[in-house]
Amino acid sequence: MAAWPMERGWVLGQTGLNSLLPTTLWLHELRSITMAPQGLPPSRMAFLGMLLGLLMASCFTFCLSHQNPEFALTSPEKSSTKEAERKDTTAEEELDSEVLEVFHPTYEWQALRPGQAVPVGSHVRLNLQTGAREVKLQEEDKYRNNLKGLRKGKRLDINTNTYTSQDLKSALAKFKEGAEVESSKEDKARQAKVKRFFRPIEELKKDFEELNVVIETDMQIMVRLINKFNSSSSSLEEKIAALFDLEYYVHQMDNAQDLLSFGGLQVVINGLNSTEPLVKEYAAFVLGAAFSSNPKVQVEAIEGGALQKLLVILATEQPLTAKKKVLFALCSLLRHFPYAQQQFLKLGGLQVLRSLVQAKGTEVLAVRVVTLLYDLVTEKMFAEEEAELTQESSPEKLQQYRQVHLLPGLREQGWCEITAHLLALPEHDAREKVLQTLGALLATCRDRYHQDPQLSRMLVSLQAEYQALAALELRDGEDEGYFRELLGSINSLLKELR
Repeated sequence: MAAWPMERGWVLGQTGLNSLLPTTLWLHELRSITMAPQGLPPSRMAFLGMLLGLLMASCFTFCLSHQNPEFALTSPEKSSTKEAERKDTTAEEELDSEVLEVFHPTYEWQALRPGQAVPVGSHVRLNLQTGAREVKLQEEDKYRNNLKGLRKGKRLDINTNTYTSQDLKSALAKFKEGAEVESSKEDKARQAKVKRFFRPIEELKKDFEELNVVIETDMQIMVRLINKFNSSSSSLEEKIAALFDLEYYVHQMDNAQDLLSFGGLQVVINGLNSTEPLVKEYAAFVLGAAFSSNPKVQVEAIEGGALQKLLVILATEQPLTAKKKVLFALCSLLRHFPYAQQQFLKLGGLQVLRSLVQAKGTEVLAVRVVTLLYDLVTEKMFAEEEAELTQESSPEKLQQYRQVHLLPGLREQGWCEITAHLLALPEHDAREKVLQTLGALLATCRDRYHQDPQLSRMLVSLQAEYQALAALELRDGEDEGYFRELLGSINSLLKELR
């Protein structure tokens, strides 16, 4: 029997061998028949060869179509791979059977038994009292789950076949119309509510006209008050009342300039010539409010002769209340106005203030005068420092300040000694302002301070007093108290005068 030709690496399964055995025997007999007669013609031999080939091909196809998956022709490499996979699967199944029991924690601490597995992200701790491990879920997971639960909502199941695009457009148009109608209803309701509490200005004007009450602007009111004050038929009380009301309006810069526009400012300035002290007092009160930080009104006041009139009142016998208001108007006119300061020095303003301070019973005015001098000195110093910082050599305002020779005038008029003697005032606020002025005049009055023994004694006495007061402040927990600042000013002056 001839051997079956097989390629390397392949084996024949049991089923294919059984099915191939009868055919092989038959072919063997056929071969013996064909090989017996040696004298067959070549054509006969070719036919038998072809028949033998067809039978062998049919037999091989039959074996392949009926092979068993387990015993068919297979590749040794694939068989080994499948076997390895089969072993891995079996090992995993055996491992799964040995997986520990999974513990399901809550948001409360629970004891963990040995052999239990904990999910990832759980909070595990060791209870030192019981020695057991305890597990719970993280609090942030609880909040995150709550947030997810809040964000979850039921989806609207819309059947696209139910509504057409035209239906949706129609519904949207009706929705907009409904919103407009609702908005208009809300507006009407709100307007009705406002009308219940407020009335239109036209109705109010009609009602006031019926009651003989006229609504006036600030300009109209000031014109009426000036006319009332300037009227010869008005009584003293009416004039004082008009000036008192006018002071309220001219605090506003625009109103003060409006007062200037219709000539009311000059009327008030002329009121300083009145023989009635009350008229002078309240006229100065109005002027002080109008001059304050209002350059346009300040210029018109200088041209209108207000400075001369104010100095005359301060230089003559007048009630103290009137001089207070006049000094207030003078301070408002001089501050931040270098041209007025020049005119003040030319008119002998320093002599007038010196006489005012040296008069008896004018201590209150003395503190205000010292404060004014300190402001004027520091104002000029700040203007020069600002010019140096901005590198402007000749700005107009700086040139005006350089023409104000205030410090030499203060030295000549004896203000170095006058200021030093004001340290005897008992009020702490007054002493503070005097100390500030002494410091501002130190460069000009240093030699005068050295020649004044009373100043040194006063400074030493105040130093001891404020050391005790500063110690009390420090004991109360105030590191930067008021008396400590005053003590620092005194110490600085003493250091400069040694």
